[in-house]
Amino acid sequence: MSATVRHARDSDLEALTEIYNHYVVHSPATFDLEPFKPDQRREWFGHYREGTRHQLVVAEDGGQLLGYATSSRFRPKPAYETTVETTVYNHPDAGGRGVGSLLYAELFERLAAHDVWRAVAGIVPPNEPSVRLHLKFGFREVGRFTELGRKFGRYWDVVWYEKALR
Repeated sequence: MSATVRHARDSDLEALTEIYNHYVVHSPATFDLEPFKPDQRREWFGHYREGTRHQLVVAEDGGQLLGYATSSRFRPKPAYETTVETTVYNHPDAGGRGVGSLLYAELFERLAAHDVWRAVAGIVPPNEPSVRLHLKFGFREVGRFTELGRKFGRYWDVVWYEKALR
């Protein structure tokens, strides 16, 4: 794969929103119910800063974004500062090409420079590609919340995974 990974730029916001909206409309992977316009995602985008524990990295090939990965604040209380929630979203045409692995490799390399103790991730089953990706990067399953979110006329579980970073 000839893709490169870099920190997201303002000019990526439209493509990032398009990728995310695919999952809003077609998947239970996110519990958002309505697609966003790029300007509605600006606040979300603003949470990520290069050189911090809260990263937004993108994979790009020939000017097209293939996907992105984030390390977000887990919860707002101060004692959670050393825990991040990670996620990966691939462009729908980029699945099975190793984009998620490329993104996570870069994300975890960047996180190594910061005071981050744990990474957590929630996966809505069934999502075997996401489970395989997380297990490959050393996550382990730690619990399941049943029927946590309602989308597409049914309730969905969320399985939680964690990874020690130090």
